[in-house]
Amino acid sequence: MSQSKLAAVVLAAGLGTRMRSRTPKHLHPLLGRRLADWVVEAARGLGPDPLVVVTAPDASDAFAGDGVTVAVQHEPRGTGDAAAAARASLEGFDGDVLVVTGDAATITAELLGQLLETHRGEQAAATVLSFELSDPGAYGRVVRGADGSLQAIVEARDASDDELRIREVNSSIYAFEAAKLWPTLERLEPNNAQGELYLTDTVRDLAAAGERVAVHKAADATEVEGVNTRAELAAAAAVLRHRINHEHMLAGATIVDPATTWIEPAVELEPDCVIHPFTVLRGGTHVESGAEVGPHVVAVDSRIGAEALVGPFCYLRPGTVLERGAKAGAFVEIKNSRIGEGSKVPHQSYIGDADIGDGTNIGAGNITANFAHQPGRPKNRTTIGRNVRTGVHNAFVAPVEIGDDAWTGAGSVITQDVPPESLAVARARQETKEGYVRRKREEEQER
Repeated sequence: MSQSKLAAVVLAAGLGTRMRSRTPKHLHPLLGRRLADWVVEAARGLGPDPLVVVTAPDASDAFAGDGVTVAVQHEPRGTGDAAAAARASLEGFDGDVLVVTGDAATITAELLGQLLETHRGEQAAATVLSFELSDPGAYGRVVRGADGSLQAIVEARDASDDELRIREVNSSIYAFEAAKLWPTLERLEPNNAQGELYLTDTVRDLAAAGERVAVHKAADATEVEGVNTRAELAAAAAVLRHRINHEHMLAGATIVDPATTWIEPAVELEPDCVIHPFTVLRGGTHVESGAEVGPHVVAVDSRIGAEALVGPFCYLRPGTVLERGAKAGAFVEIKNSRIGEGSKVPHQSYIGDADIGDGTNIGAGNITANFAHQPGRPKNRTTIGRNVRTGVHNAFVAPVEIGDDAWTGAGSVITQDVPPESLAVARARQETKEGYVRRKREEEQER
């Protein structure tokens, strides 16, 4: 066996009935990824070749293009059968095989690396990743012999009263020597309460045959607990949130209240930016040094420039760019727009599909009306130049361009281009009828 070769198999074919959802368990969204994607990324961190994801037939396209090989478990016959479904994708492979359950969202590449190190160091045919719980619940129990060696893993539904009292449990994550794994899978029998082929039985069979089976015990249970319910999905999200926020803070970002701040894994924060409470940063959002975001801000696939201010109660949608020193204030929504250096959109405005130059101030209650005239066509854009001052309650009907240093009057609907250094007023002239209310009151009294 070549100790340098490694393959990984992620088991993501389970029905996940306890989620009570039409969405397969492994495809549930979890902090910017699907549940199984977190497992795939952790396994990918060890550089396996190949990296195989086992799915149910109706989810076989879910991982296309993710740099993985997809294998299909055609019938839900248990974890042993799911692992066997990956065999064709590993034809001729003679190294070590990591088998990882697809619902262990909080697993890390570091812990998988430790499991592999134990497996190779002990020259084991198989190595089990275990952990301890004060309340083991439905987890399979790790049964050891008098000398501490592993004898078997017993599923909770099949365990005796004495075995149910064991607190060391199976994570359903293993390292196997490939040459020992496949023959053992072929010998599995559905002799259990569920009538399924258990991957855990391979461990028992290898130990019974005199093969060395090692155990690597994880120090932190939160890294290996699986997700079977919506409550456990939320618990996993909290672990991932803490982990991501902690890394950003160690790298120099200020997160005022990590418990209320949700940051997806692809987000980039530069040192000395400040993220205030109740902020959600999603997708490929990038926050530059000195920027302040929040509280109560959602930013998706946006770039927030150095010294920019965002919030409170602001929504930055995909394609938003705030240049250095720009401001997006309270109750502002911006989409697919560039806000120039030092420009301000202070309050209660919608800016979509627009380009705003440097040093411009957008008055309260402004909107860009940029609907496409035909479905599927790109939306028309609004261009507002440098040092423009717009009045309150302006609407800009695209396509329209406001020149540099121009002004627009309050309450105006701008439908035509405005030349530089001009004032545009597009509203009905005010008419005041003095004494109108008094006369109406007198007429009513005479009736």
